[in-house]
Amino acid sequence: MTSDSDSNSDPATLADRVQDGDLRIHELEEHADYDTAAEARRLLVERETDADLEAVGDYTFDAEQADPNIENMIGAAQVPMGVVGPVPIDGSAADGEHYLPLATTEGALLASVNRGLSVIRSSGGADARVTKNGMTRAPVFRVDGVAEAAEVVEWVNDNVAALREAAESTTSHGELIDVEPYVVGDSVYLRFAYDTKDAMGMNMATIATGEACEVVESETPADLVALSGNLCSDKKPAAVNAVEGRGRSVTADVVIPGELVEERLHTTADAIVEANTRKNLTGSAKAGSLGFNAHAANVVAAAFLATGQDEAQVVEGANAITTMDTRDSDGDGPADLYASVSLASLEVGTVGGGTKLPTQAEALDVLGLRGGGDPPGSNADALAEIIAVGALAGELSLLAALSSRHLASAHEDLGR
Repeated sequence: MTSDSDSNSDPATLADRVQDGDLRIHELEEHADYDTAAEARRLLVERETDADLEAVGDYTFDAEQADPNIENMIGAAQVPMGVVGPVPIDGSAADGEHYLPLATTEGALLASVNRGLSVIRSSGGADARVTKNGMTRAPVFRVDGVAEAAEVVEWVNDNVAALREAAESTTSHGELIDVEPYVVGDSVYLRFAYDTKDAMGMNMATIATGEACEVVESETPADLVALSGNLCSDKKPAAVNAVEGRGRSVTADVVIPGELVEERLHTTADAIVEANTRKNLTGSAKAGSLGFNAHAANVVAAAFLATGQDEAQVVEGANAITTMDTRDSDGDGPADLYASVSLASLEVGTVGGGTKLPTQAEALDVLGLRGGGDPPGSNADALAEIIAVGALAGELSLLAALSSRHLASAHEDLGR
């Protein structure tokens, strides 16, 4: 960073210089420290829009800390954060009792999730497992026709080791798991999948794939058109993610005694199962939805905001299926309820990106998952499992409210 004289680097002077055309708005950090540059932008925006940005400018971290995460910073958007739990989880990585921080502006959400978690806790806790892991990037190549496309596919299938060597040369953490070719006419797509350990890994996968693409171009007739060909598929509803997964594929389930369903959820297992079938399964099918769930994205989004994940990837996080079934009770009581949620493409990390920002890092501390895990990848696995249990709790609570016809009254009681 270069520095002008003090008289030229105070916020008001810098804002003047931008308005006069002497500086561009993105150049302010070259003439002042990061917080001063942010203040100058606020002054500029206030002058030109008549907005009052006092609250936006009231943030607790050093602006320089946010430099990798934002450009043209003017301040911070503050979202209320709450906590739900604790709930016992038996997972492949998450073990023991956990609180889950959630940031949202939707009233009644945390109350609903907490109700579901309370019932899960009273049932002895939930099981959760990451069943698949692989962050993907799928470049698209041009070939002359189907014959060349087949030649490229054959070469790729025979030379995954060479692609792995090239890709992994760019990272000390990521590992190439697989490369899956797809052909559409004179286009060849290669869907690279990586184990990115505790990082969400989108940047890692992109850089590694770029290096591997150079090998493909040098050894085959394929010409790279775009490093992302949308078969990845990132930040868009996509059936390929529902089937093949992206990031973590994770499932959580629980069996709730029938007595608890009646006492705490004020309905029956049969009623919840019917509501789930007619709403989440049949209704979603009729709508052509890729998500067969009630509102899994609610918990995913709130957890993402709290813990510094890429909020746009809530699209993939909504790619979930909720199942409910009755189970015979141990005695003569009402039927027990089996409930599960399976998130096909939950993209999370505990290192990198927004996880380093102060409030997000503190939220990860609440979970005990800040930074890299031992073994590598275990912290991100645990985060995925805890979020899945939170989503399961949200599904339980909402379906119970619907089947007992309490949804509207619950919102009225909470003043929403």
